[in-house]
Amino acid sequence: MGSHFQTLVDLDATPVDAKVLAARGLEWLVEEEIVRAERTDCVLGAPWGYPPGPRWARAVGREDWEPSDGLKIETGRTVFHGGQGDAGYAVCPCCAAQVDLYTDEWDEIEGAWEPFDQAIGTWHDTDRAAVACPHCGRAGELGVWLWDNDHYAFGYLGFEFWNWPEFSPGFLERFAGVLGGHRTVLVGGKL
Repeated sequence: MGSHFQTLVDLDATPVDAKVLAARGLEWLVEEEIVRAERTDCVLGAPWGYPPGPRWARAVGREDWEPSDGLKIETGRTVFHGGQGDAGYAVCPCCAAQVDLYTDEWDEIEGAWEPFDQAIGTWHDTDRAAVACPHCGRAGELGVWLWDNDHYAFGYLGFEFWNWPEFSPGFLERFAGVLGGHRTVLVGGKL
């Protein structure tokens, strides 16, 4: 069955302001009673997280089921990804061409993934990496490439919710506003 997660990644947070924005986001979530302020053992892969609050339903589109786990806040340079599986393609930020990484049968296209794999490692180590598009030849910063199903995001701040129903667009919009109107992306996945 596995565990599902949804990570709201702030694409504009910097190393300097990530902790301040994390505190602002958490404060809002607690005020809205979406999560509780006291930390418990409620997230996969971390000793402590913030459990669902009494008004958790304010965040979701449909109350299909009650969340069983909580929120982990990640600050620091992180490659956020969707867990199992992979992105089938990436979209060039320069020419908007789709760069296929796998065939329709999910066989890796020879050589297609290598530039991205190298760039992800470089970005993780240095905060800067670009990938040259095989269609237009221009190099685009890794963080502005778009990914199939938003499988990857690169940033310094992520709010990772474990085993919650799908978030509503209104909640995601309000949360981005709390973060100063920053660009955000929702990375969802399963482990």
